[in-house]
Amino acid sequence: MRARKGIKLIICTSLIFNFQGAFFNSAEAQGIMGGHVTGNVQLDGQMSSADSVIGAQDVPEKLLLNARADVLYTNGDFSAGLRLEMYQKPLLGFDAQWEGEGLAHYFVSYNSEKLSITAGNFYEQFGSGMILRTYEDRYLGLDNSLMGIDVQLRPVEGVTLKAVAGRQRLYWVYGEGLVRGVDGEVDLGSVIEALRESKFRARLGAGFVSKYEEDEVISSALNAEYRLNLPLNVGAGSLRADLGYGNWSLQAEYVRKGQDPSAVNGYIYRPGQALLVNLVYSQRGFSASLQAKRIDNMGFKSVRSQSGEMLYINYLPAITKNHTYAFMAMYPYATQVNGEQGLQADVMYKFKKGTLLGGEYGTDIHLNSSMVYGLDTTVTGGAGTEGYTVNSGLGQTLYGDISVEVAKKLSKAVKLTTTYAYQVFNPVVENEPGSLHHNHIVVADLLWKVNKNHALRFEAEWLGSDSHYDAGDPEHNDRRAGDWLMGLVEWNMGSHWFVSASDQWAYNDGVGNYYNLSVGYTSGATRLQVGYGKQREGMLCIGGVCRTVPASNGLTFSLTTSF
Repeated sequence: MRARKGIKLIICTSLIFNFQGAFFNSAEAQGIMGGHVTGNVQLDGQMSSADSVIGAQDVPEKLLLNARADVLYTNGDFSAGLRLEMYQKPLLGFDAQWEGEGLAHYFVSYNSEKLSITAGNFYEQFGSGMILRTYEDRYLGLDNSLMGIDVQLRPVEGVTLKAVAGRQRLYWVYGEGLVRGVDGEVDLGSVIEALRESKFRARLGAGFVSKYEEDEVISSALNAEYRLNLPLNVGAGSLRADLGYGNWSLQAEYVRKGQDPSAVNGYIYRPGQALLVNLVYSQRGFSASLQAKRIDNMGFKSVRSQSGEMLYINYLPAITKNHTYAFMAMYPYATQVNGEQGLQADVMYKFKKGTLLGGEYGTDIHLNSSMVYGLDTTVTGGAGTEGYTVNSGLGQTLYGDISVEVAKKLSKAVKLTTTYAYQVFNPVVENEPGSLHHNHIVVADLLWKVNKNHALRFEAEWLGSDSHYDAGDPEHNDRRAGDWLMGLVEWNMGSHWFVSASDQWAYNDGVGNYYNLSVGYTSGATRLQVGYGKQREGMLCIGGVCRTVPASNGLTFSLTTSF
């Protein structure tokens, strides 16, 4: 049965490619029923074999495959789309519940100057997302889209009103919880005549989201013979402001959530709240920002018993920098939805050309630092109680880093970027035991534009850590531990081909040698990449949301195209 379904999806994908070549080119000029069709196809595959040194397990299936095909039809104010997906079987690190294939996403939409209506699957966000953000991240294996209706009204310039209702996607089905919400936002500069030419800018907003789910039997921690009196409706509201004057801007949002006992917080009845503030100053050649965040019991899911990363109604943005270099991203920070508080400061400055530090081409400096702590709490009870009280101090250190990046052109063809970073990481953010890790990281990144068609990039990294690896000790069995060296060479050959080779080696107090070779080819909107090597186990995080990536050893490939 599965084989027949897989064959059907492959046939559908093949038809899309053939249809693209046979018909879509003429459709661009003539249209289809007066409209236009676009789309994209993506195939990601993986083959892995056992490797006891790095902890890679044997995979019974010879080929793991994630595939999708999106098609969008537009005709004036009307649009409709669908997405076919296949996970046979899912790539390593993706939940096994993704296994399957079928029509996973479809919608129809009407968009005019003052009114937008979408019926079917949709993604929506209120403010920063702390009470509602439905989104998809195909690389994390997340999709919490709503199946229902999304209405947006713009009665006058500068005013936007939203209303949504639906159930969230849960792999191949939909969660039982019903999500409903309203949101409003007004740009005072558009509404108030006197502010239109002013340096003062103000955008104000407010939103409310509720979820409803039926009652169920959850035993009390105090007495197993008693069941919890669960709230069937849980609401969360937010107030936000985006203010600015000249080169300054300030964004702030406060959120409060009602009693919401769930598997995430251990079925306690403490209300939730969160505050996010961001102050920014920017001018030519210089910018600085200071961000603060405090979260207290803000896990908000449409199904109270659901664990893991699925069915979150809201999104709690990370307050740490999203690092791109391998060793700086080796220990990414995962947002602690039950409680955290922290600060992030960011400064960028450009030394002008012709100055002592700017030289002939100028010099860019980027400083960033963040510190995140837990809440200082006193436990007052378990399931069925408020759970804890919060004291005025700081809790345990969860994460901290400081980085200095200097980018400078050495000549018209050569640019060098150097970075130093210091990190403090607490394994508790990944629900693992162990003491704090202290890491020093140095990166050198050299880009050489050989000519207009060829470019070489060289990257060297070093990580020194006080952590160490011991397979028999639960507190020290993280294969990221120890001291590491890395080298990478990447060659871009014109607009079509690129080749790269890299190696990460745990040379002290660690384990593993992770080499990777990859080659890619791009032609128009089509890109093919094939790689072979070893992947270290660890966490893959994007924006504070993470999933565990197991070790692997073998071949990977990715094909994307659009029409």
